[in-house]
Amino acid sequence: MTSRMSEQLAYMIATANKRLEDELHERLRPAGIPIEQLRILEIVHAGDGCSMRELATLALIEPTTLTKIIDRMVSDNLVMRAPDPEDRRRVLIRITQQGRVLFRRLDRITTSQEDRLQKQFPVEKIAELRRLLTELIES
Repeated sequence: MTSRMSEQLAYMIATANKRLEDELHERLRPAGIPIEQLRILEIVHAGDGCSMRELATLALIEPTTLTKIIDRMVSDNLVMRAPDPEDRRRVLIRITQQGRVLFRRLDRITTSQEDRLQKQFPVEKIAELRRLLTELIES
């Protein structure tokens, strides 16, 4: 029996996301790193510091939860807080050398998941899905 909910786009997208995140969670388990920390590492690895507000938006994490996660990551020497050279009242989150090493190791996990997905579907379908999701996100 098929419910109306199972055909709703939002439900289908959430289900696909949950499956992918569950798979990623299992693959990250041996490293003891939650998906949220991996997202944070990826964001700060790509730039030269990120404000907490920007990081919360990009990592899809509520600001109060992000503060607790960053506190833990600072304690684990994965990221550090640094004053913004352009605005001393603002704090930037930067990746440490230890965080870079961990990110490079974990990046293989996300890359292998992405490779698997790309092999599962024809290139044109992946491109179309990316285009459609981008349109949905930006609308």
